Amino acid sequence: MSDGRAVPVLQADRLCFAWPERALFTNRSVAVLPGVTLVCGGDGRGKTTLMRLLAGEVPPDAGEVQIRGISLQRQRDAYARQLFWTDPRTDAWDDLTPQAYLQAQRLRYPNFDDALLGRLLDGLALDAQMHKQLFMLSTGSKRKVFLAAALTCGAALTLLDMPFAALDKASIGCVLEVLQDASGHPDRAWLVADYAPPPGVPLAGLIDLGD
Repeated sequence: MSDGRAVPVLQADRLCFAWPERALFTNRSVAVLPGVTLVCGGDGRGKTTLMRLLAGEVPPDAGEVQIRGISLQRQRDAYARQLFWTDPRTDAWDDLTPQAYLQAQRLRYPNFDDALLGRLLDGLALDAQMHKQLFMLSTGSKRKVFLAAALTCGAALTLLDMPFAALDKASIGCVLEVLQDASGHPDRAWLVADYAPPPGVPLAGLIDLGD
């Protein structure tokens, strides 16, 4: 019988990671519950690095990471299908149009939400950008494309690194509305790395990496 407590979507145990110049994490354990969890901390404290570790983009020096019991270390492909991560600074997709990039995500994620995508394309003012290659877009517009995919993918765990950077006020409001809805989801999680909590979004957890 359930005791009523939420089961973590992601569990990371005893994570260790160091760059050549310094250690970032030593035996760090993290549990990410359904809803929206904030990763906060000052510059250089490891917000983006933690995202990359959890995404499997950077291997930890030690530790174990699981999404819904699926191990990053032992079941890498199955683990990758459980999460969404696109580094907002990447140029890996630059030759694609937003339309082609979003189609690639639609094919990857079986729970991709086309109805929500329609709302986001309108709310983020992306309709006029859909047939341009990503390298032709402004930093803000490119970030909006990645956000549209992240918020509609339907993955068990979605990683959002500085999601409001370079966005206009209307787009920030649009993203906040989606995160407000996400905060009440019973079995999916969104991990948001930023300096401060997203306004008006109830948090399921806080990972404070310090100042």
